[in-house]
Amino acid sequence: MRKLLLVCLGVLMILGLVGCGAEEGKTAEKTAPAQTAENAQTETKAPAAKGKILVAYFSATGNTRTLAENTAKALNADLYEIRPEVPYSKEDLNYNDESTRATVEQKNDSARPKMADRNAPVADYDTIVLAYPIWWGQAPRIMDTFVESYDFTGKKMTAVCTSGGSDIGTSADYLQKIAKGKAEWKQGKLFSPQAKPAEIKSWFDGLGL
Repeated sequence: MRKLLLVCLGVLMILGLVGCGAEEGKTAEKTAPAQTAENAQTETKAPAAKGKILVAYFSATGNTRTLAENTAKALNADLYEIRPEVPYSKEDLNYNDESTRATVEQKNDSARPKMADRNAPVADYDTIVLAYPIWWGQAPRIMDTFVESYDFTGKKMTAVCTSGGSDIGTSADYLQKIAKGKAEWKQGKLFSPQAKPAEIKSWFDGLGL
């Protein structure tokens, strides 16, 4: 009788342990899906945005490149260089010679110098800042090529420029007129190539973009 009692107790203990193990298994089954879902959500989470502002610049002598780099730094923006298929030489920029390449181009409203590529990631950005030098009172004709090569519909746009003596004038207004797509344009500004990021940031903030 005593042996039978001990056997029964042993069986009950074994069943109890099995029951606990099964309960723990159920708990694990309940929590596993939640963890998996959370992990899946983390894995499929979209990567951080590259940036919403693009500074697209053309620079023949390096002055506008400096301004563009300072502008990108001030606005936490990305840079894209607008490169001509045939780079401009020092002779091409001789303002005192009516036969030089730049002079001939600037006097011809229909001149459209070819770009080295058409890979500007315009579609990835909300705001485009154009940066260019002033040539004969206007933006270089390659800027005309650029704004006619992409669809700026829905973009916010403005311009910064450098000059040896002229102001920004109507250069940005002309680019707005010929640009492809309907964008929201804000008044651009002439800066020194060495303009400080803080100065550029203060101007940009005032545009309300």
